Amino acid sequence: MQYTFSKHDYAIFILSYVFFFLFIADIQGLIPVPVLAGIPSWVYLATAVIMNLWVLPLPGIHPRLPGKPEAPALPVPAEAPALPEKPMEPAPRKVPPAPTPEEKLGRGLSKTHKGFIDRITAVFKRSSAIDGGLLSELEETLVGTDIGVKTAYALFESIQKKASSLNGPESALNAIREEVEGILSKREAPLTIPGDVKPYVIMVTGVNGSGKTTTIAKIAYQLKNEGKSVIIASGDTFRAAAIEQLEHWANKVGSDFVKSQEGADPSSVAFDGLQAAISRGHDVLIIDTAGRLHTKENLMEELKKTQRVLGKKLQGAPHEILLVLDATIGQNAIEQTRQFNNALGVSGIALTKLDGSSKGGVIVGIANEFQIPIRFIGVGEDMDDLQPFHAKSFVNALFLDN
Repeated sequence: MQYTFSKHDYAIFILSYVFFFLFIADIQGLIPVPVLAGIPSWVYLATAVIMNLWVLPLPGIHPRLPGKPEAPALPVPAEAPALPEKPMEPAPRKVPPAPTPEEKLGRGLSKTHKGFIDRITAVFKRSSAIDGGLLSELEETLVGTDIGVKTAYALFESIQKKASSLNGPESALNAIREEVEGILSKREAPLTIPGDVKPYVIMVTGVNGSGKTTTIAKIAYQLKNEGKSVIIASGDTFRAAAIEQLEHWANKVGSDFVKSQEGADPSSVAFDGLQAAISRGHDVLIIDTAGRLHTKENLMEELKKTQRVLGKKLQGAPHEILLVLDATIGQNAIEQTRQFNNALGVSGIALTKLDGSSKGGVIVGIANEFQIPIRFIGVGEDMDDLQPFHAKSFVNALFLDN
């Protein structure tokens, strides 16, 4: 046990032994100093005892409290690792509302607006007077668009007749707009499926690359959403890829599917599809057809054969012969319409890829030259981007300043 001693304590302790030795020396008569020898021996002894008692820690007499033990140095605590800062949760992103069909149509026709309307508008911007020079330039511009020469002159002649009543560029552009809407409104006839015809047979035709496969899928998707059961038959047996691609889309939209091996007779596949539609009770049968170059007589004969086979199996079939046209080919679409219509008697048109082309003005030429209803227009890749054709909405979007 450790006690608290001062320097004086150590000195007194040593002196106590000095007095003890003086006590022993005095008893034996060995103290040479007379003065010290005259002091009684007990005095030396008592002094030595008192000094010892003073130094020694005797409880109750002269305690010496133990010194506070030095606390061992505690290790410096390591700094606690900094907790990773909790990342701030990003503010919830506002999901923009889905575009309306009108907005999609406006965006889809923005390139056609630039390739058709902007060119006409530029003519009127160069002159405020509707004179001979402006009309000549307007004629040249209209002929240079993709509406076709016949339709270009039809529009020009209507504006030329109204020239005296037009008081400026804006009224002239409005006159053209009215003419375009008048032409298109005559062909407005969205596809409707009568309830008393089952199955309703749609034969889809058009050249390869026009968008037949995706158009079929989008039509099936829309009909499924209307509560109708749909079966698709792959009559384009000349390309294995076409069969696989159409089967993929049929599975994706949840439609029944009929196919045959590559190289099979297309009309037999159409017959099998119709037989399946009847036996399984489907509401609509959509038949894909081969789409090699429309100028080849053998292709047109195959399509006619398919048409005859369907008619023999079910009176009135096919109820719709839908021609799919690619808007990006411009005026060539007019010639394709002529060839397919002469061979099959096309009953409806779907114009696709308007969003990727500045040549969508060809729809005006088709509507002017052929008395064929325009059923659908394609303005994007999503399933609902194949829209029923409505002339007024189309013209509003076409003349919209995008």
